[in-house]
Amino acid sequence: MDKIYVAKLGKAVGLKGHLRLIIDSDFPGQFKKDAIFITNKNIELKVQEYNTSRELIKFENYDSVDIAKKLTNQQLFASQEETKQNCQLEEDQYFWFDVINCKIIEEGKLLGKIIEIHRYPLDDYFEVQTDESLVKEGLPNVFLVPYVMDKYIKNVDVENKTIETNNCFEILENS
Repeated sequence: MDKIYVAKLGKAVGLKGHLRLIIDSDFPGQFKKDAIFITNKNIELKVQEYNTSRELIKFENYDSVDIAKKLTNQQLFASQEETKQNCQLEEDQYFWFDVINCKIIEEGKLLGKIIEIHRYPLDDYFEVQTDESLVKEGLPNVFLVPYVMDKYIKNVDVENKTIETNNCFEILENS
C-alpha cells in the first residue's frame, strides 16, 4: 500500500480516549466516522468520532486516557485509494502522488520529470529533475516550475503522467 502522511496524533485529552489531531492535509473531511488510518507503528485505527471545532479524534477500542496515550506522537497515514475516495478535488487540483513522476513537456520537448512538490505561501512549485540530454548541454540538474495554470501549466494528464507547460524552458535556462 502506498501510504500518504495526513496527520500526527497529539496528547490525550479528557478521560474517554480523545486525542489532539494535528492535520497535515488539505482535506480535513477525510477524518470522518469509520475512516481507517495506519500509524507509523503499523497500527490500524478506525475513527469513532472527530470533533472539528476542538480538533479531537477518538478511535474505536481506545476508550480510556491510558490506552489513548499509547498513540501520542504517532503519525497517521491513509492509502492512496482511501484518499481518492474521501477527498474531493476542485478543478485544476491534483493529488501530489498523481503528479510526482509526471514528465514535463514543452512544445514536444521533454524537459524532465517531477521529483518533489514544494509548498510556498503564494504557489506550489514542482521540483523537476532535468532530462539528462539537457543536463549534458550544460543546463542545471533540477529546476522549479510554479504551479500556475495557463501561465506555466497548459495541461495536466495524470493518466499518461505528462504535464504540458509554457515558459518553463526559459525558467530552466535561467536556473
